[in-house]
Amino acid sequence: MTFVKVLEVIASSEKSFDDAVQNAVNEAAKSVEGISSVYVKEMNANVTNNKVVSYGVNAKISYDVKKGTA
Repeated sequence: MTFVKVLEVIASSEKSFDDAVQNAVNEAAKSVEGISSVYVKEMNANVTNNKVVSYGVNAKISYDVKKGTA
């Protein structure tokens, strides 16, 4: 039987939403293995002088848990 856990992560980027999602995966991968999917729950952007200056996501990252470590 495979167990899956979900880790909620908030990440940002000055480039794009795609980059913010990748940053979320990169940070999660530092502490968990077996990432299988990312669900972007929310997206937001910060604006200064009518220009988007940063992008943010609230993402749920799913990863497989090895038997005996759940």
